[in-house]
Amino acid sequence: MIVLETRDLECGYGEVKVLWGVSIKAKKGQLTTIIGSNGVGKTTLLRAIMGIIPVWNGDILFYGEEITKMPTHSRVEKGLVMVPEGRMVFPHMTVLENLEMGAYTKRAEEKKDEQLEFVFDLFPRLKERMHQKAGTLSGGEQQMLAIARGLMSCPEILILDEPSLGLSPKLTLEIFETVKKLKDEGLTMLLVEQNVHLSLAISDYAYVMAEGRIKMEGTGEELEKSEEIRKAYLGI
Repeated sequence: MIVLETRDLECGYGEVKVLWGVSIKAKKGQLTTIIGSNGVGKTTLLRAIMGIIPVWNGDILFYGEEITKMPTHSRVEKGLVMVPEGRMVFPHMTVLENLEMGAYTKRAEEKKDEQLEFVFDLFPRLKERMHQKAGTLSGGEQQMLAIARGLMSCPEILILDEPSLGLSPKLTLEIFETVKKLKDEGLTMLLVEQNVHLSLAISDYAYVMAEGRIKMEGTGEELEKSEEIRKAYLGI
């Protein structure tokens, strides 16, 4: 079943067109990844999906329903949840308060205690630091908090924008282990990531973006074996 789909999406900023007819699909229970260099339109695509920037042409469908013009808060209420690039935690609030901020929608409010238990099981370090100010956490812990806050919203699809950005290799591996665990739990995810090797290794399906267009697509395994990908992104 297709949870999220974009059809021939075009959008940009001012008069600058960034996306040129982008079509992707994310299937239920799968991890779908978008890879590509800096500045090719990956984050713009996610912002369009979330309704943060308007779509010029094309459609966005969620479980087959057209949501192209729906406001962002309504998309979140339906279960589209994004963990933004750069973590964006509330530094002066405690870990627990940050997590509670993720459970503000009606659908999430009803499952708040259950989700809290789930994220503390997933990230024991956050449980240990639950009364600590988020701004005092390390970069890796703040990324865990950002993901956990997204999970508190009870997502139908969790959209992750560059979760390993600025993290050490060790912490990057930890974040990817977490993403894999969530995939194994059956959570539908859309991942934008520059760490091509790690993301393709755990992806069910992946798209390669360049110059605002989808240039290649296939299973994670197929793309990892592709000569073009190996040369362009894996340095092989």
